[in-house]
Amino acid sequence: MLTDVACRRAKGADKPFKMSDSGGLYLEVLPSGYKSWRWKYRFAGKEKRLVFGPYPDVTLTEARELKANAARTLRSGVDPAVDKRQRSAAQSAKAASTFQVVALEWYDSQEATWSPRYASIVKRSLEQDVFPRLGKLPIEAITTPLVLEVLRPIEERGAVETAHRVRQRISEIFARAIGSGIASADPAAVARSALGKAKKSKSCAVRTVPAARKVLQQVEAQPAHPLTKLASRLLALTVVRSSVVRLAEPAEFEGLDGDSPIWRIPPAKLKLAVDRKEDAAFEFIVPLSRQAVQVVRLAMDLAGRGPLIFRSVRHPRRAISDSTVSKLYREAGFSGVHVPHGWRSTFSTVMNERALHEGRAGDRAIIDLMLAHVPSGVEAAYNRAAYMPRRRELAQEWADLLSEGLVDPAALLNGPRQS
Repeated sequence: MLTDVACRRAKGADKPFKMSDSGGLYLEVLPSGYKSWRWKYRFAGKEKRLVFGPYPDVTLTEARELKANAARTLRSGVDPAVDKRQRSAAQSAKAASTFQVVALEWYDSQEATWSPRYASIVKRSLEQDVFPRLGKLPIEAITTPLVLEVLRPIEERGAVETAHRVRQRISEIFARAIGSGIASADPAAVARSALGKAKKSKSCAVRTVPAARKVLQQVEAQPAHPLTKLASRLLALTVVRSSVVRLAEPAEFEGLDGDSPIWRIPPAKLKLAVDRKEDAAFEFIVPLSRQAVQVVRLAMDLAGRGPLIFRSVRHPRRAISDSTVSKLYREAGFSGVHVPHGWRSTFSTVMNERALHEGRAGDRAIIDLMLAHVPSGVEAAYNRAAYMPRRRELAQEWADLLSEGLVDPAALLNGPRQS
């Protein structure tokens, strides 16, 4: 058997030669003096060679250990050379599989199931918060402390709920990596308990009709462009989602001169699953009160011939931003009290209480339908004309309650404007 001294003293000769150890292990010495460990074995009746590495980088002791491991693999019926290539390929795959590569594969696999807006939010979150710290690292090398290095700054800026959502996305990315065999554990799972608890979001909405009137009175007294105030008034009257008002187009409003005016909202603008957004059966029809018709007419006249009614002042072909209306409510002193989206909650509370007190139990389902809620356990499509007469009555009842004591919408055109 070889000794380390003999291996060290071996010099190159005119031809390559071998220095045998035991069990087929030998040190091959080239004329240049380069030495490498090799193992001779037989598999499936054929003589084969396995290279373990150069000497002295691989010591005599290490070479014997490598030979012993390879012999165990051979006894199990596996060719050690094939096993080595498989392990090498797996290691190369892991090294090439950076977090960003896997994350973008995950994103591409999910994008079709998301709305364009949500897909944009996820992509921006990855690019701004996650990739700068984790993007270039091999996914197998990422640990829980490294994940927390991403989440802590988000948490520290007060966005605890966002931190939890980002952690969940990282966890889903690791689930894909584990399924692909390039990661063995999910370090983001453990990080969950290390984050602060996300506060349950409170619905910032007033609960009574007098309080609702006060909100509109104070909001409309603020300096702002008339279109912003009209958007706020229409939002309160129709209780649709803010984005639906901001993106409203003239062609969506029908029968404004008749007895049954409606707002036909395309499914693409509703909060629906992606497949339903492309299905015309899921368009939503809002019966318009007299007050809502007046607001729509005024806004159309003021907006002109552009594609959107509630257009941006600076960019006429773009909608006003969500922050434009929200800012108006904050400046009126309703931060944490009532937000534009809160009109839906106010309407639900007020109208359900009236239905309860007046013994109109059947109105509860209709009120839900007016908020574009899809009932569970029934056919998952809106009946576009369902309960339309009663919905129109309730829409007018709500508008009458809300409008009492408010200025005529036309007065908003001449109210205080933002300088």
